[in-house]
Amino acid sequence: MDTQRSANSLAPAAVLGICLLLGLLLGGWVLGSQIKAIRLADRYVTVKGLVERTVKSDSAIWPVTFKEAGNELPAVFAKSESDKAAVLKFFAEQGVLPQEITVGQIQVTDKLANDYGGNQAASRYVVQQTVTVHSSDVDKIAKAGQKTAELVQAGIVVGGGYGQGISYKFGGLNALKPDMITEATRNARASADRFAANSGSHVGSIRSANQGVFSISAADGGPSGEDGGGGGASPDSSMMKQVRVVATVDYYLVR
Repeated sequence: MDTQRSANSLAPAAVLGICLLLGLLLGGWVLGSQIKAIRLADRYVTVKGLVERTVKSDSAIWPVTFKEAGNELPAVFAKSESDKAAVLKFFAEQGVLPQEITVGQIQVTDKLANDYGGNQAASRYVVQQTVTVHSSDVDKIAKAGQKTAELVQAGIVVGGGYGQGISYKFGGLNALKPDMITEATRNARASADRFAANSGSHVGSIRSANQGVFSISAADGGPSGEDGGGGGASPDSSMMKQVRVVATVDYYLVR
């Protein structure tokens, strides 16, 4: 009877002990898995994939600004209108279509009214006009731009300040983006594979990825158009553009 009572009292303790042992084993396995996952998370490589494309601009914008000055407003205005007719004739001779031309508003400045100093202006009135060409035929506009001297020889004072000259634009970026992103990611993976091979590891899944910012710059080394860049001429002055993107990808490394 005593032996049976002793066996009955030991049974719950044995069950409790087995449960505690299983709990410790399970907890150790879970903790080990977490530590392994933490170590895996610490083992990754950051690589970049660069892709560049040289493309041709698909539109050109050319504002031609001209001024006339004098003391008699009707005479100055008449001379400005004569200049406008000469500019329009010049563009027509270069094959520019009427629908590609926009004539801006006339700007009249009365220097006497704006003269707050004591000096009398040499010419009281200044009349300024701008004729702007928008064309998708960039070669035609570039060729016409080489003949600007003809306007000067005709006695037309062409403005040469900021915003003057031919600006070339490229509007086909969205069509390039998918293929460029794919290639940039492929180049990043190739860099990760080389790093992993040198370190005795294997490339695992992607930890994080950033496709980067697309930039458009002058193909001849001008500054970047979207994300800044060095000095030099404006990228809009170059017909040929360089489209660039850098993808940054983090890959896990697996032993």
